[in-house]
Amino acid sequence: MSSTPVYIICSPRPQVGKTLIARLLSEFLLLKNGDVVSFDINLKEPSLLDYLPRITETADVIDTYGKMQLMDRVIVNDGIAKVIDLGYHAFDEFFKMCGEIGLMKEALRRRVAPVILFVADTDRVSQHGYQMLAGLIPPTALVVLDNEFVVRGELPPMMSRGRVLRFRALPVFLKTYIDRLNFSFTDYLRHEKDSSTELHQWIRRNYTTFRDLELSMLLQRS
Repeated sequence: MSSTPVYIICSPRPQVGKTLIARLLSEFLLLKNGDVVSFDINLKEPSLLDYLPRITETADVIDTYGKMQLMDRVIVNDGIAKVIDLGYHAFDEFFKMCGEIGLMKEALRRRVAPVILFVADTDRVSQHGYQMLAGLIPPTALVVLDNEFVVRGELPPMMSRGRVLRFRALPVFLKTYIDRLNFSFTDYLRHEKDSSTELHQWIRRNYTTFRDLELSMLLQRS
């Protein structure tokens, strides 16, 4: 049985587009595989649960019980991809737990493949957070997400050395449109007849980015 991917989307900073990326990835995996389980670890609303209630569960890592519950659901090779939208408030505690339980080694033993998707910013907190992850996560499993809406310019040098996925910024009026709770990226692709629209191309480009990431991770594990 092949490894089951677990995508952990994270940042130590709020308002960097983390939940938007989690929505995109969850909908892509649902479209491609027919199934996905997403976990929402956030304090603020709206969150991933509001956008994708059918495939999303809430979780917390505040106490030992919550941590073990989450790990029991995530570190299992059941063939269903997992997406974790990790709120900034839980960033330190979550990765402290990962270090304590030896997440990467335990995942390998159980044929689960965690991929850490770090949403970049240029501030000191983000740089310290990335340094911590670089010391904990193998380079092949740590991917920087360069959200053009947040990082207006070059990434910090330390974040440019490994794999980087870039997401173009949308005009504000389109950003407002996709922020509606009932908006679905996949439904838009299916029902918008004009494939030349900016939003159609943006969604397709991001889905292609996730497909290429998935393929590269499969090659690394083969």
